[in-house]
Amino acid sequence: MNLAKRVKTLSPSSTLAITAKAKELKQQGHDVIGLGAGEPDFNTPQYILDAAMEAMNDGRTKYTPSGGIVELKDAIVNKFQTDNQLRYRPDQIIVTTGAKHALYTLFQVLLDDKDEVIVPKPYWVSYPEQVKLAGGQPVFVTAKEDNHFKMTPQELEAAITEKTKAVIINSPSNPTGMMYTKAELKALGEVCLKHNILIVSDEIYEKLIYTDDEHVSVAQLSQELYEHTIVINGVSKSHSMTGWRIGYAAGPQEIIKAMTNLASHSTSNPTSIAQYAALAAYEQTGDTTLDEMKKVFAERLEMLHALLSDIPGVSCIKPKGAFYLFPNVKEAATNCGYANVDDWVAALLEEEKVAVVPGSGFGSEDNIRLSYATSTEALKEAAERIKQFVIKHQS
Repeated sequence: MNLAKRVKTLSPSSTLAITAKAKELKQQGHDVIGLGAGEPDFNTPQYILDAAMEAMNDGRTKYTPSGGIVELKDAIVNKFQTDNQLRYRPDQIIVTTGAKHALYTLFQVLLDDKDEVIVPKPYWVSYPEQVKLAGGQPVFVTAKEDNHFKMTPQELEAAITEKTKAVIINSPSNPTGMMYTKAELKALGEVCLKHNILIVSDEIYEKLIYTDDEHVSVAQLSQELYEHTIVINGVSKSHSMTGWRIGYAAGPQEIIKAMTNLASHSTSNPTSIAQYAALAAYEQTGDTTLDEMKKVFAERLEMLHALLSDIPGVSCIKPKGAFYLFPNVKEAATNCGYANVDDWVAALLEEEKVAVVPGSGFGSEDNIRLSYATSTEALKEAAERIKQFVIKHQS
């Protein structure tokens, strides 16, 4: 059996690979601490669960419009107006089977063979693979660690060619947790307008910010940027609904219509029950779940950042959002006698039963990604195991 060339070029997900290995060790009876999870460790709020049950009992279990139910689109329109001061019409919104599928569908309708998409690295693991699946070419721009992993306008412009179709901006970022400021976004946006490049603004971690900094969408900054931007978001992180698979895209009506047409031939529609659950998530007022979740995550961030910074050979920029730390462990790996960070990560899991994700999967070979979306006790124990691992192997 000869598989299609497009799937032969795919790189396996480093996140899923490390998670699978950790699960295997757990099944063998080992006490494994997994720090690879990209989802909140809180259950979906009860009022959302109740709304899903009500939808099922009311028989709302059938096909829906491919682009999502009207009520949910209206709720998303209201969300953009309230949270981001952005005005969209329902025909500028598509509800998708998770934010990941919104991105996948966008690249499918946007890219022709060899079209280029600029991907700042470190990057979320699926960006380059989705571009390749659409026949496009990811063009990587290294966002330097000493600039908090943020791409500069000069670096962006240097990567642009006549084949450049789009650039991806992810703020707050997975895997680094960094955020672009309003001024930084405006400067990047001006470069995109100059070269007529579409901006793909992934804002899935918009609600998970632990400083006084406000989330800014590049689409807010001017009418021109609004017209050049596709905003990607969803309820997975903000409402702890990762498994419900409800995301959405907002942008120019022509692009959204094409995405909706494609969805009609792929997924048909997002799960009806999950759509009504997401509708409840956006219509409920007075819910404090997000505030409680942010408070816990902020405390874990402070604690884990301090513990990691105390480990020899480990340096870590303190992030502002998401729920990841992205420490540089190159010195620790070298001092422990390992050829690279990937080998160090594999040995850490084997010996100390701590699962972290190697930064190579995100385009940054000197770093690792740790999720603090797990218990405080587990984080403390994991940091202690990493420290004793480093000390034991230091040459």
